[in-house]
Amino acid sequence: MLALCWRIASAQGTTVASAKTEVVSVRVEPHIKDALQSAAEKEMRSVANMVEVMVVAYCRLQGYPLPGVPTDALPKTILRDGERD
Repeated sequence: MLALCWRIASAQGTTVASAKTEVVSVRVEPHIKDALQSAAEKEMRSVANMVEVMVVAYCRLQGYPLPGVPTDALPKTILRDGERD
């Protein structure tokens, strides 16, 4: 599993920055990229931050541990048991 340093938006809309960040490069189909850009624009986020938010939300939903991510980051994320954080 790839260990990543996350930069996550906190509940107040500020940024919690880690000491380092990692570059992750992926290939996706054009319609997936368009959907990601659209979601980022609607949320007023960068594409990189939108990916971070989506990964945190997915990991919380699936019950995967998120070492290094503050528990108060993204407070409205749906948790695995269906409750909201």
